[in-house]
Amino acid sequence: MKRVLLKLSGEALAGDKKTGFDEATCIAVGKQVKQLVDDGVEVGIVIGGGNFWRGRTSETIDRTKADQIGMLATVMNCLYVSEIFRYVGMQTEIFTPFVCSTFTKGFSKDAANEAFSQGKVCFFAGGTGHPYFSTDTATVLRAIEIEAEVILLAKAIDGVYDSDPKINPDAKRYDILPIADVIDQKLAVVDLTASIMCMENKMPMYVFALQEENSIVKAITGDFNGTQVTV
Repeated sequence: MKRVLLKLSGEALAGDKKTGFDEATCIAVGKQVKQLVDDGVEVGIVIGGGNFWRGRTSETIDRTKADQIGMLATVMNCLYVSEIFRYVGMQTEIFTPFVCSTFTKGFSKDAANEAFSQGKVCFFAGGTGHPYFSTDTATVLRAIEIEAEVILLAKAIDGVYDSDPKINPDAKRYDILPIADVIDQKLAVVDLTASIMCMENKMPMYVFALQEENSIVKAITGDFNGTQVTV
């Protein structure tokens, strides 16, 4: 593959602490991404904000303001992980859909392509820049815009199941699953808006567990343990 979009779960980056950052986990992710970059793969990154905040966290404040806090949580995550990536030997650029002082650059496809041409890993922070849209939707939107070949969904769970494996010990994991079935069965891969965008724009997804050893590299090299969501 030439270009991929990696979606990282904020909670997964927090490790067993469930909040904030687990530095060892983030360094391990960085080392895997460096393997891909060294092999010539261009990597874009979106990180969720759940290790700090979700728009649904509060039932007392305005939803728009709650979502804005969530967007800023993703900016914090990208700033941190970007520095970890630099620590392990990569060049990075962080893009946001809104002005964020000198911390980030404004997103455009041309700016992202220029950064990719310089061998940089591109972080897409701040979601879509609008409330009521999740980082799932932002992930698919950016993947389509930058013409990624696939979305890599690194989660706390090792694929897509027909029911919640935490509740149902007999839950079945899918190896291959059409995106139309994800929508029809309302399977929680990404939210409905993101799923429909994947279907309409023929954007496949690989869903796997971040905590599995070398899971990101395996998703690219073919030794994949997870669910392929096809289009």
